[in-house]
Amino acid sequence: MSATPTTPATALADLYEADETAWLEAMSELAACRRVGEMDFPHLSEYLSDMAKRDRREVKSRLVVLLIHMLKWEHQPDKRTGSWQATLLLQRRELADLLDSRTLRNHADATLADAYQNARRVAAVETGLPAQTFPEACPFTVEQLVGDR
Repeated sequence: MSATPTTPATALADLYEADETAWLEAMSELAACRRVGEMDFPHLSEYLSDMAKRDRREVKSRLVVLLIHMLKWEHQPDKRTGSWQATLLLQRRELADLLDSRTLRNHADATLADAYQNARRVAAVETGLPAQTFPEACPFTVEQLVGDR
């Protein structure tokens, strides 16, 4: 019994499962050479969709972390340190870098209210302050959050 011949597409599909980075490099080379017929489109579609989801999760996660720090900074002035201020600056810069993408900026605007509610709950737990200490609605815009970097 002979082995089933491996086509470039099945070889790429196997590579995707074995070594995603090598698969990306192979796909990049095929795209650069415009060898579209050899590309692994099912996995490429899955990969691109996963990347978009990951980027959106990262934006929301960074919003939550930054908002937690902002709330704690405003409501615990006696606990402010240079290290804490550096964390705020770093989070702002990292978020701003992500928001160079118009799509991710729109996502940040769309998820700010939800991210704020998450941050408000965490800030209350971390500070021991009642949740009512913090404003009900987010007091910041995305632009304000990333503006002072």
